[in-house]
Amino acid sequence: MVKKTALFLLALLVPLLVQAADVRYVSDELKITLRTGQGSQYQILKTLPSGTRLEVLETGEEGYSLVRTADGTEGWVLSRFLIDRPIARDRLTVARKQLERLKTDNVRLKQERDELQQQNAALSAELQQWKRTQQSTSQELEKLKQVAAKPILLAQQNQDLKQQNISLEKELRLVQQENQMLQDRANRDWFIAGAGVLLGGMLFGLLIPKIRWRRKSSW
Repeated sequence: MVKKTALFLLALLVPLLVQAADVRYVSDELKITLRTGQGSQYQILKTLPSGTRLEVLETGEEGYSLVRTADGTEGWVLSRFLIDRPIARDRLTVARKQLERLKTDNVRLKQERDELQQQNAALSAELQQWKRTQQSTSQELEKLKQVAAKPILLAQQNQDLKQQNISLEKELRLVQQENQMLQDRANRDWFIAGAGVLLGGMLFGLLIPKIRWRRKSSW
């Protein structure tokens, strides 16, 4: 029982010991040969490094594939060395380029954001200035309306005064006419009174001598 337990503990410790060792990974650097036929006995046309892009034209029965390189060379390679996507190194290179591009884009976007924030602040300041200008313009416009309304008000007042003047002139003419009538009546009354006095005087002048003559006759 003790031996089994020791073996079990040893089995658990082995992976830990292996992990603590100096670990290495097989590189994906690989070179394959492009041959004129399906087999190692055929002539080598060229050596293709890993990551080389190939166009598959035909898949043979001997584990080989007929391919065409980017420069147009055709030949046979072992199918087991072909994969349907770029190798990890190339993908890593692409990923790094994408990362660098994203970093560059990030820096550019930050700069654009800062510029937009500055523009936004400037536009906000311009908007506030425009609002103040609009308010001032509205006040000036209201003053102009009031000033412009004054001639209209003065014209209306002038028209009212003209109407009042016309009414007063009519009343004045009526008063003058009544005054003239009163003066004419007074003159007529004075004329009648004067004529009465004159007539009375004349009668008195005629009667006095007769009275005196009668008195003398009675004496």
